[in-house]
Amino acid sequence: MDVSVIIPTWNRASTITRAILSVLNQTKDVKEIIICDDGSTDNTLDIVRDIADPRIRWLSGIHSGLPAVPRNRGLFEAKGEWIAFLDSDDEWLPRKIESQLALISKTKNLAACSNAFRITANNQDFSNSYFDNDTVLLLDLKQLLKINKVICSSALFHSSLISKLEGFPENHNLRAIEDYALWLRLACLTPIAYHPAPLLRYYDDPSNSIRKEDSNAGLQKNQVLSDFHAWRSRKSETLGPLTKLNIWNTLNQLEKGRGSAQLHFFIKKALNLINHL
Repeated sequence: MDVSVIIPTWNRASTITRAILSVLNQTKDVKEIIICDDGSTDNTLDIVRDIADPRIRWLSGIHSGLPAVPRNRGLFEAKGEWIAFLDSDDEWLPRKIESQLALISKTKNLAACSNAFRITANNQDFSNSYFDNDTVLLLDLKQLLKINKVICSSALFHSSLISKLEGFPENHNLRAIEDYALWLRLACLTPIAYHPAPLLRYYDDPSNSIRKEDSNAGLQKNQVLSDFHAWRSRKSETLGPLTKLNIWNTLNQLEKGRGSAQLHFFIKKALNLINHL
């Protein structure tokens, strides 16, 4: 069960070493670490070269401003059986990969994610979990439509799913939420095994993030939905009628249940779209 790790980066000279070392210090060795640069203008490349581990690969790129672009570059270059993502300002705990592979072996799913310690700019307390009181061990489409519980730096999935997923959508309208769009696709292909204990440190600093510019990420759910159904339409023959029925039933159950007005609007739009597929 070898793992390719994809680390997108742009001008992260101050944090890239921390991220890479957290991969090299895993209790389960990884096959490769692919650093996917988005046109950095600082000395990120020099710092990566200084680490000098043969498993590290550097993929250069022109600056796009879209996290999806460098992530996809690494995704389609990866050689491992399993694909894991790590943002260049986050860090894994030492047993992250080992714990997730053990969970996947137990649940027989093709994807996994986990909770995380959330580190904010004003609070360096390493004991604050991102999600509280977690009891769910498998995430499906219904749960992900309610709330995105997949932190990108915690995600792991099997390489056999890459062609069906088509990569992260490279869409400016989804710039702050393109990973959510991919997780909805992923949930149509396999339940996502969820590890409720934090397996990484997630550094949440809006002042150093594209979310500073795209602060209306919550309003982008309609864009995510449009992307989801465009993907579903393209993959109609591959996914088959059973998957379509499961998606429709999931959305219908959500629409009849309790939830915010925004969620109900979102689900009704989904039902209208899927009826025309």
